[in-house]
Amino acid sequence: MPTTSRLPAALLMYPGLEALVLSTSTRGRLGSVVDLATPVPFATPAEVPPEVEVLVTGWGCPVLDEQALATLPALRLVAHAAGTVRSLASDSLWDRGIVVTSAASANAVPVAEFTFAAVVMITKDVFAVRDRHRGVRGRESVVDQSRMGSRGRRIGLVGASTIGRLVIERLRSLDAEVVVADPYLTAMEAMVLGVELVDVDELLATSDVVSLHAPLLASTRHMIGVDQLAAMRDGAWLLNTARGGLVDTDALTAELVSGRLNAFVDTPDPEPLPSGSPLYDLPNVVLTPHIAGAMGSEVSRMGDLAVTEVERFVAGLSPLHPVTRDALDRIA
Repeated sequence: MPTTSRLPAALLMYPGLEALVLSTSTRGRLGSVVDLATPVPFATPAEVPPEVEVLVTGWGCPVLDEQALATLPALRLVAHAAGTVRSLASDSLWDRGIVVTSAASANAVPVAEFTFAAVVMITKDVFAVRDRHRGVRGRESVVDQSRMGSRGRRIGLVGASTIGRLVIERLRSLDAEVVVADPYLTAMEAMVLGVELVDVDELLATSDVVSLHAPLLASTRHMIGVDQLAAMRDGAWLLNTARGGLVDTDALTAELVSGRLNAFVDTPDPEPLPSGSPLYDLPNVVLTPHIAGAMGSEVSRMGDLAVTEVERFVAGLSPLHPVTRDALDRIA
């Protein structure tokens, strides 16, 4: 590595991913504050030079446990250019006092956009209209106006997470009622957000669209099961752009096969669903292959934020989005 006063740094992610994560200008910003090791990127911690103090990580970064960190004695910062750090985090990171940051807030933007778009399409009855229109080939009207429109609809969000709050911001452009269930959200915060704070049971029983924005934890796995689905209104939609494990897939499948409920599922469980799952073919189901999060041109937004964190660290400033050991108990 070059001998300068800049901190030694390296990329640790799937080889080839750096072209999506770091735009030319962002790569230039990074190179102006650190000395970046080559080859770019590294695939395993053992390949990274031991003098490296800054790691910019991404999808494909292995767990940074005690064994991995033993090869990186000088490491001081892990700036993750992706969402959740769960795949790489270990107690050893915090035991060593290493600063960990996440670009989850950047990944939240496309998820919120996707969720908002899905709500608009759902309340406009787009998917059923598309299928009916295809069937009659324009020979007759397929529009049932009694089923269309977002005005006056009740949209329920389970979780006022970063993504949930971005969805709330976008839903303000609709003349809809927004309710939220989140044990960490206070009445004052709900008032500031312009939403009604309710419990999960009330949200499920009264919402036209239920959108999930909770993290997948031991306490939230299958939080939407047989009883919760049964409580939903006939014809209501369940929208999941969060984690598939929040929903009991067998229970959801039974409701969908019956035709009582509708679902838009971007994150199924398991992922992908078995090829024989009826969810692929049901007319009341929209199934997409986990595309709500950052894809294509959106990925570089996370690289921008990760490099901002590196710049702040080099300048002696506090991180914008630190991840603490305690926070892992309640974040995605």
